[in-house]
Amino acid sequence: MRRYITEFIGTFFLVLTIGATVLTKTPLAPVAVGAILMVMVYAGGHISGAHYNPAVTLAVLLRGRISLADAVPYWIAQLAGGVIAALTASYLVNPGSVPPLSPSGRGLGVALLAEALFTFALAYVVLNAATSRDHPSNSFYGLAIGFTVAAGAFAVGGISGGVFNPAVAVGAASIGLFAWSKIWIWLLADLAGGALAGVAFLALNPKERAPLETSAT
Repeated sequence: MRRYITEFIGTFFLVLTIGATVLTKTPLAPVAVGAILMVMVYAGGHISGAHYNPAVTLAVLLRGRISLADAVPYWIAQLAGGVIAALTASYLVNPGSVPPLSPSGRGLGVALLAEALFTFALAYVVLNAATSRDHPSNSFYGLAIGFTVAAGAFAVGGISGGVFNPAVAVGAASIGLFAWSKIWIWLLADLAGGALAGVAFLALNPKERAPLETSAT
């Protein structure tokens, strides 16, 4: 249970930071988002593995470092944390009416590709930096993970919203930042990116196929 609570807390503060910085139109929002993710990874990594992202949990599941019995509660905790955090951010900022992001036409395909690519990058970094047998004492993985999200948000935030996380997408839709009719874009792209990262990690690190004894990342 402490792992699930840790996932809830980490996802909550990640989505709260995203929601507040987006709603207040903070110029350096990606820096704040990358920073909060970094510190929450450091805070909870030793307990839950600090996924804070259903796509990352899917990658870790395919990689063999978490069981399905644990992955499902992780997903529930992450989605709950994301929705509650988004509602909290909306209450704090009270932005009024916000036009929802609703890609269409060429923008739809571009958003799918951008989200899949950078979610792949995020999950790939997590797997290599935080779960590899070659880095048993890597104390810098939080910085790597946070900077990956910040880089992705700067690169494609204006194209796809820079989500890279289904919990963020559901939270954003809950407060009107994303159109519910288009939520499938982020869910599909982000989960596909996470799954591809898990497959790529095992293909490039065949010795990692045998799962370790710990159930967290």
